[in-house]
Amino acid sequence: MKSNESAENYLETILVLSKKLPVVRSVDIANELGFKKSSVSIAMKNLREKNHITVTDSGFIYLTDEGKAIAEMIYERHQLISTCLVKLGVPEGIAVQDACRIEHVISKESFEAIKNHLKNNTK
Repeated sequence: MKSNESAENYLETILVLSKKLPVVRSVDIANELGFKKSSVSIAMKNLREKNHITVTDSGFIYLTDEGKAIAEMIYERHQLISTCLVKLGVPEGIAVQDACRIEHVISKESFEAIKNHLKNNTK
């Protein structure tokens, strides 16, 4: 389930958009991320080749099981880390930006330890 930060960001964005929109298209991703549609098209080609997404003839983008697993992992990390930073007094905008960077580099072990600590000490 190895992927790079850029791919993880795209997968996370597809997941988030799929919760808000009936279907996700490249233009939706470009608008959400502020990227050119041509850049998104290249990324979608790469994600398709890695079997992380499927794209219908109508241009609708869907996560495969593997793509969804990566997206959900990154999204969970983002949510937990940004929430934790805000609770520590970090302004929300900065917390979200920092979480976006941390979510890609933190090890599975460290993230699980933080998650377990919070679960056991937040009642």
